[in-house]
Amino acid sequence: QVQVMESGGGLVQAGGSLRLSCTHSGSRFDAYAMGWFRRIPGKAREGVSCINWSGDTTYYSDSVKGRFTISRDNANKTLYLQMNGLKPEDTAMYYCAVELGAPTQCMEYDVGYWGQGTQVTVSS
Repeated sequence: QVQVMESGGGLVQAGGSLRLSCTHSGSRFDAYAMGWFRRIPGKAREGVSCINWSGDTTYYSDSVKGRFTISRDNANKTLYLQMNGLKPEDTAMYYCAVELGAPTQCMEYDVGYWGQGTQVTVSS
């Protein structure tokens, strides 16, 4: 079993920035495609950004393109989501996801392992 841990959420003003980080307990960090999903209360988790094992293929939802950047540092076993130009509609619980069969699609049902979530709140 792979255990996943994310961090970096918080409360920011509209237009501000946050960087989320994620690690997992797998014996080989670069063995899995990974990603970031978010859940707004009452709605299903949606794919925000996903990345393949090597980092050369990425996906972004239309709502975050140009504002968020996903990256991974396999040597340091860390996945990042840099979030700039945050908007109130970005307010959600953000989850790190590990093992996706199709990271270019970044679909919730395709995820093997989940972190517990980190809260991002953006005030107007």
